[in-house]
Amino acid sequence: MALSSFDIDAPQWDQSTFMGRLKHFFNITDWRTAALPDSRLDEAKVLVEHCRSGFVPPGTTEEQLHYAKKLYDSAFHPDTGDRMNLIGRMSFQVPGGMAITGFMLQFYRTVPAVVFWQWVNQSFNALVNYTNRNAASPITPKQIGVAYFTATSTALATAVGLNLYTKKAPPLVARWVPFVAVASANCVNIPMMRQQEILNGISVTDENGNNLGHSTRAAVKGITQVVVSRITMAAPGMIILPIIMQRMEKYKFMQRITFLHGPIQVMMVGAFLVFMVPAACSLFPQRCSMAVSKLEPELRASIVSQYGDAVQRVYFNKGL
Repeated sequence: MALSSFDIDAPQWDQSTFMGRLKHFFNITDWRTAALPDSRLDEAKVLVEHCRSGFVPPGTTEEQLHYAKKLYDSAFHPDTGDRMNLIGRMSFQVPGGMAITGFMLQFYRTVPAVVFWQWVNQSFNALVNYTNRNAASPITPKQIGVAYFTATSTALATAVGLNLYTKKAPPLVARWVPFVAVASANCVNIPMMRQQEILNGISVTDENGNNLGHSTRAAVKGITQVVVSRITMAAPGMIILPIIMQRMEKYKFMQRITFLHGPIQVMMVGAFLVFMVPAACSLFPQRCSMAVSKLEPELRASIVSQYGDAVQRVYFNKGL
């Protein structure tokens, strides 16, 4: 091992700006990393940990270190350092999301199809939400089950109800039902899956990472931002694509290949998600901050008594 002063945790791009975060998330949500074997990811983790300790294998280039950090960020949880399950990673959002969303948009006419694909989507979302939670706030199996049941029930009730309600509405309105159901379920699924953070608060630190306590207000802010990001992630594909498909289906060549409509929508959703996954993740900083003056009175008083005016803002991981 050779001694190294390279700071592998220093961001390559300015995380205080949207463009800086966009480049960062384009990097770590790269869907190609989802196809790499666990052994390759573990090698990247070892290299990152060696670099953090100040030692790297002789001949290791800066480019190799950046790539190892890319793999590490894409596959390992920022709080625990544990390898995340494949389906729950943000790098799997494009292949997983494009398949599920494409079929939700294609099979929206009958109640059984709506029920099945909404159930598949909420199962996928529940796993993603659990995987990308703030791991400092553990959740019990019972709470996971309640969150999953509540979100799935919300999605199904919304989708089936609107599906029946829009039978006499213009065809385009019915095509937008899946998005309304997905958005509604996200407003339930994410807070429910992360209910421990809302009930008990999440750990907040000062600028240097020193723990200052737990805040429920910080948890609410972080979870709200995640909900907005998830809805934004799905919106363009689920709102614009139905308009495109409705117009395309009027052409004779499209009427001759109805069996390809599903695969076509899957590929088009993929094109949207390649950009929208990193863009939605970039809307808000991953390391969220909050003014001390907006914290709970007890926590605010504790910080002021210990640090006076030296600490003006607290920081926390909002999750994805």
